[in-house]
Amino acid sequence: MAAPVDDMFSFCVDPCKVTSSVEVQFIDNIKGKGLFAKRSIKKGETILIERPLVSSQFLWNFLYKYKACEYCLRALETAEENARRLCCNPALSLPHPELCHVRPELHQACPQCQVMYCSSECRQAAADQYHRILCLGPSEEDPDHPINKLKDAWRSVHYPPETSSIMLMAKMVAVVKQGQLGLLHSLFKEALYDEHLSRWFVPEGFRSLFALVGTNGQGIGTSSLSQWVHACDALELPDQQREQLDSFIDQLYKDIDKETGEFLNCEGSGLYLLQSSCKRRRCNHSCIPNAEASFPDNNFLLHLNALSDISPGEEICISYLDFCQRDRSRHSRHKILRENYLFVCSCSKCTSQMDELDVTSEEEEGEAEGETEGDEMEDEMTDV
Repeated sequence: MAAPVDDMFSFCVDPCKVTSSVEVQFIDNIKGKGLFAKRSIKKGETILIERPLVSSQFLWNFLYKYKACEYCLRALETAEENARRLCCNPALSLPHPELCHVRPELHQACPQCQVMYCSSECRQAAADQYHRILCLGPSEEDPDHPINKLKDAWRSVHYPPETSSIMLMAKMVAVVKQGQLGLLHSLFKEALYDEHLSRWFVPEGFRSLFALVGTNGQGIGTSSLSQWVHACDALELPDQQREQLDSFIDQLYKDIDKETGEFLNCEGSGLYLLQSSCKRRRCNHSCIPNAEASFPDNNFLLHLNALSDISPGEEICISYLDFCQRDRSRHSRHKILRENYLFVCSCSKCTSQMDELDVTSEEEEGEAEGETEGDEMEDEMTDV
């Protein structure tokens, strides 16, 4: 269940106070720091809940009309509006609309640039932290405004699926310019070795900032439709009604897949003190993780949940790879991690597979392309 609106915006994890379950420990000069259990943690237990220092919706995601709160990334469309857009059916009606908890009456726009927020609390938080610097006012739609030109340049070299956003860096700069240096002081000092803002704008400082965002940003996904589906799953219904509802949802996802494909969520990324750190994520990677991050509140609040029982003193690890990537060969996993996170994994799964033959990603992709080409040829022959 989503957090109440009044409570949601007052919650912020102070990593120094999250001591009952976890602690940050230095491991070595290669892995840096890690997050370790201080007590026994049961499978399914929520280890921590954290909000990011800064977060931003992906630029292509925004361009394709995925409507999210500019501050907390909460999905702004109702579940029905979301489903109608994704399956291109403006007449679609969802059963049980009362299960959608999006509250349009609370939504507020910035009075200058009309950027949307899910509540007055989010609009005020954004204004206090960074938006007074980044607000474009009447130039929001002006393609020649420097910030819009920056967004266009980023989109021209970062196509979906997206992994980061230049606006995450812009918000970090704006937070400091608005006097919020204390919020990010330790983050910036460790990453850039300098407290002076001008340092970020020379090539070396900019590369450091870019690497910080690129390798430590945590992906965020929110969806009012997904929340509605989970609420439907929890309904206690007679067998016939349950079967009808499940059939409706299955067909809905088939229709969405046909029209939209796999891009269902409002997507963005954020920087988290515990989940991600300046030189290395606090939660290190494992190809067989014992924890995972999720966003059940339909906003940027990250929930770290245990995938298995975790013993006191055991390191808490997530996977930087998705489920399908984790099933690929050791060599392919290493290639993805090197290219995106700049390290080589030495988890127990990778260690146990050291003697296996290397199968490169190119070979695996070549096989997939061969299958795709074969399918396309078959389709073309069928059409003829």
